[in-house]
Amino acid sequence: MKSKEINELNKHVEEMKNGSTEKSIFSRRSFLSSVGVGAATVSLWPLGCAPKASRGSQVIAGFDDTIDESALSQGWLPVSDRKIKVGIVGYGASKFGASFGFQNHPNVTIEAVSDLFPDRCEELARVTGCSKTYPSLEELVKDDNIEAVFVATDAPSHPRHCIEVLKHGKHVAVAVPVTYGSVEEGERLLEEVKRNPGLKFMMLETSCFRQNLFEMRAIYKAGGFGSIVYSEGEYYHGAPLQVPPGGYQGVGSYKNWRQGGPPMWYPTHNTAYHIGVTDGSFIEVSCFGTKREDGSSANQYNNPFDTEVALFRTSEGGTSRQARSSATPGRASEIGRVRGTLGSYQDGYEGRMEELPNLKRPPLPPGVPAGGHGGSHGYLMNDFILSILEDRKPLVDIIAAMNMTIPGIIAHQSAMRDGELLKIPQYS
Repeated sequence: MKSKEINELNKHVEEMKNGSTEKSIFSRRSFLSSVGVGAATVSLWPLGCAPKASRGSQVIAGFDDTIDESALSQGWLPVSDRKIKVGIVGYGASKFGASFGFQNHPNVTIEAVSDLFPDRCEELARVTGCSKTYPSLEELVKDDNIEAVFVATDAPSHPRHCIEVLKHGKHVAVAVPVTYGSVEEGERLLEEVKRNPGLKFMMLETSCFRQNLFEMRAIYKAGGFGSIVYSEGEYYHGAPLQVPPGGYQGVGSYKNWRQGGPPMWYPTHNTAYHIGVTDGSFIEVSCFGTKREDGSSANQYNNPFDTEVALFRTSEGGTSRQARSSATPGRASEIGRVRGTLGSYQDGYEGRMEELPNLKRPPLPPGVPAGGHGGSHGYLMNDFILSILEDRKPLVDIIAAMNMTIPGIIAHQSAMRDGELLKIPQYS
């Protein structure tokens, strides 16, 4: 490449990192083509990808630090001097309890933390600067000083734990998914949320604050896509290219809940690329699974699949393809795209809207990092805190959480019936 072309590329990278793409429909692909950058250079695009969460030598996908932190607080203004007393529960393999930055927010005091494993509980207290610990969530929620709880526990326990928090009169933020494999448990949580209209509930779905989905949502709300005819969401989280000695065992989990799980029981990173854009729903599904390489279904879920691909009919009358795989080696990917009657989005917006809305994510308070999963963690946490301070609906409320999660459970049922078309429960 010539020096002029390198300068142009560096300039464009900085614009992307700073989020200043709101007035451009510039596509990465067309730019690289125009300056003659080949595939080898494309592979270097995610600059500064330093995974942040690991246990031992195993790096956990999604904890990429790809965001320029220097401009995150530009334009930030405080909305309150109130300090919300937060409890955090869970510090497992992903270390989620600390990774969303509650401890860095100027409107938060970490009142107490908890993990079932004493060493992890001690570490969580240390990294969040908290002196009070409890041996379990059930004990922590009895603390009357705590106003809100971040539930970062094992996915199968999410509904039960969130219900327990709500019954003790506290706001709740929860890691994904809202329920794991059980429609009934999700619906029990939904009813508990409805019984407590004064309490905020939010599922921290990371895709919703990835820059590309944030842009899609803003453009959709402004009418730039018209009606969505087709959308896609993909979540690939497979084995590393270099298999460690003894074989790849996957991400560690409490009681091995991750091992053997149906792919579409953990669908929200991909389904968000339709539900998080439109606030709509999926109404029916046909799904097919690809069986494990060894052909076995000898796991706690009797699940034979490690890849599932589903075709959904949407509430707008369109179609959405959703793919979820834990079997394909290569870079983890959480990505999506939409095509509408007035415009489309793949690498950027292309359509009939000439003046795009503001596509820059809102400023974060000083000291709050963007975090992992495409720089989404800090934004999600901040939105939850603001929903309490401003008494408003959080971005991913219980309805959005159900509409992102339950379709995956029904999709797996369809896959187990060789693609039978099944109706999906609707929530509002």
